[in-house]
Amino acid sequence: MSRIGRKPVPVPNGVTVTVNGPAITVKGPKGELSRKLHPDMQVKVENGTVTVDRPSDEDRHRALHGLTRSLIANMVEGVTQGYKKQLEITGVGYKAEVKPFGLQLALGYSHPVEYRAPAGIKLTAPQPIVVVIEGADKEKVGQVAAEIRALRKPEPYKGKGVKYQGEQVRRKAGKAGGK
Repeated sequence: MSRIGRKPVPVPNGVTVTVNGPAITVKGPKGELSRKLHPDMQVKVENGTVTVDRPSDEDRHRALHGLTRSLIANMVEGVTQGYKKQLEITGVGYKAEVKPFGLQLALGYSHPVEYRAPAGIKLTAPQPIVVVIEGADKEKVGQVAAEIRALRKPEPYKGKGVKYQGEQVRRKAGKAGGK
């Protein structure tokens, strides 16, 4: 058995989990998430826990077993605590500003870049050089962070661009460093 897949997912108070065939819905204080799971996996809700069973020991079933359990655990954690990612903006004149539609970024281009936040994602900029992405869906939070970072990736010579908080940018010496 999969070490991850066989662990039961505890359901905290205030969270409801409903399974309807291959679909699962998790409701909690931070929102509601639903997802369609693989039809081979059997999901049961009993005594305040969610368990996942697999039909056989085939490789694909073994892989799906741990994946399904992790997806359900992430949904439960998302509706109770939520997920958060922080981005740092480095560069002279580079900044972020919260607008009603989402985020307006000045990233050294000739025009400001507008990023529209998808439903369920909250974008904030406590400082002009810090962007905080919050939401209940782990997948969406990570995707939004990756899309904003892709608008101007950190470059290796001066380190200018958008990076994850704590990310180390590998620096290069440049032309003068070669002599």
